[in-house]
Amino acid sequence: MSMTKAKETTVSNFIRTIIDEDLAKGKHETIVTRFPPEPNGYLHIGHAKSICLNFGLALDYGGHCNLRFDDTNPLKEEEEYVASIKEDVSWLGYDWDGHLNYASDYFQDLYTYALRLIEDGKAYVCSLSQEEIREYRGTLKVPGRESPYRKRSVRENLELFEQMRCGAFPEGSYVLRARIDMAHPNLNMRDPVIYRILKAYHHRTGDTWCIYPTYDYAHGLSDALEGVTHSLCSLEFEDHRPLYDWFLDQLPVPSRPRQYEFARLNLGYTVLSKRKLIQLVQKGCVRGWDDPRMPTICGLRRRGFSAASIRNFCELIGVGKSYSLVDMSMLEHAAREDLNKTASRVMGVLDPLKVVLINYPEDQEEELEAVNNPEDLAMGVRRVPFSREIYIEQDDFREDPPRKYFRLAPGREVRLRYGYYITCVDVIKDEQTGEILEVHCTFDPETRGGDSPDGRKVKGTLHWVSARHCIRAEVRLYDRLFVRPDPTADEKEGSDFMEHLNPDSLRTIESCPVEPSIREMGPGTRCQLERKGYFCVDPDTTPGRLVLNRTVPLRDSWAKIEQKMKG
Repeated sequence: MSMTKAKETTVSNFIRTIIDEDLAKGKHETIVTRFPPEPNGYLHIGHAKSICLNFGLALDYGGHCNLRFDDTNPLKEEEEYVASIKEDVSWLGYDWDGHLNYASDYFQDLYTYALRLIEDGKAYVCSLSQEEIREYRGTLKVPGRESPYRKRSVRENLELFEQMRCGAFPEGSYVLRARIDMAHPNLNMRDPVIYRILKAYHHRTGDTWCIYPTYDYAHGLSDALEGVTHSLCSLEFEDHRPLYDWFLDQLPVPSRPRQYEFARLNLGYTVLSKRKLIQLVQKGCVRGWDDPRMPTICGLRRRGFSAASIRNFCELIGVGKSYSLVDMSMLEHAAREDLNKTASRVMGVLDPLKVVLINYPEDQEEELEAVNNPEDLAMGVRRVPFSREIYIEQDDFREDPPRKYFRLAPGREVRLRYGYYITCVDVIKDEQTGEILEVHCTFDPETRGGDSPDGRKVKGTLHWVSARHCIRAEVRLYDRLFVRPDPTADEKEGSDFMEHLNPDSLRTIESCPVEPSIREMGPGTRCQLERKGYFCVDPDTTPGRLVLNRTVPLRDSWAKIEQKMKG
């Protein structure tokens, strides 16, 4: 794996305790984990937690993690998703080191195991329809009824299963079921389906097979065939563990994995259901799977989240057994912590107001030295052009300033970042509307670099951009996708989660002036627009069009809103 081992800094959890005990007892010489995504969509931040857990544990304990695609349903799987999943895992910083597998690699083994179950009287071919199987299964309070086909002979079952394998029957006419216990208190143990007929082209095996194993059947057996020691699943699979163990107990598998469950990630102000994410895409609520408002890994990457920030977030939230809703601010905090240390600083003005330095020569221009990152001086400095006309933020000027307002106002002196002290001497307005068109100031040439030789101090420091040298950018200001922490909370009462979409989740500002150094930054480059937030150059950027995505503001603007809602 490509990441540096750092077990000594890792917070322990119940899974690590189990692994420590297993290794101490000599149960395993090393550990093998696996990350088994189904290639039927794009991964999201919830999958990132599982990726970081499985690959991280293997890394820390000197084992390995298998990337295994659960490709047992050819109706929904595509190579596009396989490629995107590989990209996401690799981007997060993990390397499967040749341990790349597919459930389809084991189709022949799984078929052979199914024959063994039939021969041992532990599986049978059933002719009930899907609806009838559901009806016969019973409920939590009512035991199930045995299928009328449950007592077929071994010979008849073998013949029917072989005919299923050869494509002799239409879809839905037969299934292979495990013969367990129709009165079992766990509904998953009531003769579950383990093979169904699907006459569909498979992205890897083509038309070789027309019967496909179910996930519950393939999961544990694939783990055993790969030598997985610790099979880590989210809590919804806890009720499936007896079935996982049952198949392993009945068959001559080469190894004996154990399944352990942990709480899945539930993140506030978004949804992590693949079905709901598909709805958002299909109904045009977002611009696709990689829309920066989406919780998908490709969406977060496009928005500007770094791989390190997502790994740190997953470490921060930890691994437990109980349900919890993680506040979005924790993910945003992880982004700020990382980007503060790694992102270059540039200046840009989102809501520009022109300032004219009336005593600065009209034909003069110069370059000022600016620090690229005060948190990492090794990132060096850059040269920022300066001229008579500059842009500042509209909010950085008040004609009639309130108390404790320390920015520019008539008669007030402020500092330009890396530049000069300036003093407002006049305000130019539209004669009809009264709108402020520009502000006239004088500059003090003795204060170049932002310090006064006579020791006088100013309280306000403003960022700015030279009007003559700036380039223009389309800036996309992204915010949380929903206005409620849990958009699905009222679903049982008939509420639609999309009723809680945030209408202000995207605000686009055209033609924002930014300093020209940003021209050197290609798509995916992260930076901080000083005093405004962290941004990323979007892939929509072309030589004649710069597009910036806001990753997060410098501060959590939702903190006060959330506090008010709780109050």
